[in-house]
Amino acid sequence: MANSKYEYVKSFEVEDEVMFPNLIVIRIDGCDFSRFSQVHQFEKPNDETALNLMNSCASAVLEEFPDIVFAYGYSDEFSFVFKKTSRFYQRRASKILSLVASFFAAVYVTKWEEFFPSRKLEYAPSFASKVVSCASVEVLQVYLAWRQHDCHISNQYDTCFWMLVKSGKTLSETHEILKDTQKQQRNELLFQQFGINYKMLPVLFRQGSCLFKTKVEETVKHDENGNPVKRLRRRETLVHSENIAARSFWNEHSSLHKDLGHFPKDIGKIEPDYVKSFQFENRLLPLTWVVLRIDGCHFHRFSEVHEFEKPNDEKALKLMNSCAVAVLEEFQDIAFAYGVSDEYSFVLKNESELYKRQSSKIISAMVSFFTSKYVLRWADFFPHKELKYPPSFDGRAVCYPTSKILLDYLAWRQVDCHTNNQYNTCFWMLVKSGKSKTQAQEYLKGTQTREKNELLSQQFGIEYNSLPLIFRMGSSVFRLKERVTEEKGEVSVSGKQVEEEEEVVVDHSNIIDQCFWQQHPHILSS
Repeated sequence: MANSKYEYVKSFEVEDEVMFPNLIVIRIDGCDFSRFSQVHQFEKPNDETALNLMNSCASAVLEEFPDIVFAYGYSDEFSFVFKKTSRFYQRRASKILSLVASFFAAVYVTKWEEFFPSRKLEYAPSFASKVVSCASVEVLQVYLAWRQHDCHISNQYDTCFWMLVKSGKTLSETHEILKDTQKQQRNELLFQQFGINYKMLPVLFRQGSCLFKTKVEETVKHDENGNPVKRLRRRETLVHSENIAARSFWNEHSSLHKDLGHFPKDIGKIEPDYVKSFQFENRLLPLTWVVLRIDGCHFHRFSEVHEFEKPNDEKALKLMNSCAVAVLEEFQDIAFAYGVSDEYSFVLKNESELYKRQSSKIISAMVSFFTSKYVLRWADFFPHKELKYPPSFDGRAVCYPTSKILLDYLAWRQVDCHTNNQYNTCFWMLVKSGKSKTQAQEYLKGTQTREKNELLSQQFGIEYNSLPLIFRMGSSVFRLKERVTEEKGEVSVSGKQVEEEEEVVVDHSNIIDQCFWQQHPHILSS
């Protein structure tokens, strides 16, 4: 396929590889989960069912991504550790962190009913993720000790807090009582006022949960004599340990020190600032247009398993559009979005300070929110088709310094939409006519736009330009401002009050042509 004149925009993409020998840790946190837990009436200070749901999602992540060999989590947080030799997605930080957050969110929504059968999921959860690049196994050890220490401190404080609230104290009174208290004081408060021995609380709450892969022997088949044939398989194991950073815990599991390395000695005082220095924080350039582009992961397989129509499944495209609309409604800093097939590009306003322009948080929060919506709305578009397995999307954020370059980026995506759709339409018509996929590819090799149009017209009676715009042009999503005039009882110059209302709309226009942008000047205005 010929390159377009807009291909140069790819030069603005920056690779963010986590270099060897750094160990990759992906840490995810629930976005605004204080509100989420309140809306969904989670028990305080700990909801065991919600924690078990998190653990189940983490187990699914380990099963989905073989390179993840260890995970530790508590509350709405989980850290996933990749084996030291991992080359997963060429170790590109944005791709890895978005994919893990996306898949975790999809599983969370998918499994919600299993854990909360009588409680409706009120809105789509999302997760922010970041890369912690551990320079050595010793740094990983300190990181894990830090997170488990945080689990203990947070849980002890929350236990005191909610016991005081349940006893009749206001939130502000409780904050004041616990202000500047130390660990021993909080233990005494729990025991003396509420008869609670903190060390007797469930280990799930106090110690958090860790998962790792161990080899187990499983029967895979039986031979002709009926004898079981067994193989070693790697399976996720869930444990609760008082000190996951202890040399004794780590080194007794051969799979861990084989994939990650030995902990040579136990550690003393934890210095959080030391660990934080290894967190991969990339802030996007100020006053530039930021495009977050998300892509479906292995969507060729996903579309085959779910029997999407070829070359285009209109319901699947409208599901993508519905999710994009939800993203614009959730994130007011997004000015415009353009989508085709299993891809969507979201344009952040150039003056946006969303998440302080932290690339990882912007990417993961939006991608995981999009994925949650995809799972939640699946049944709306495919009421008679079961979602066979959770989908996932990856994302990357790219800065474009001027509106002209931004428009060239969007033009590049629409050119790509036309090129791919025309090819796919020819390809699938040839396949449906009896050719094999290999024959169809060979038949189309080297053909130009005019030749493909003639093929469709002469062999299949299809005029390409009469196909639905959603297939040929892709979908644009933006806010449409309307002036609404209301009659008012008060005396005014006109006797009417004029207000502006915004509605997020989906359009299928030619965005390469300047006419579109002239008709909607507010989209790119500061």
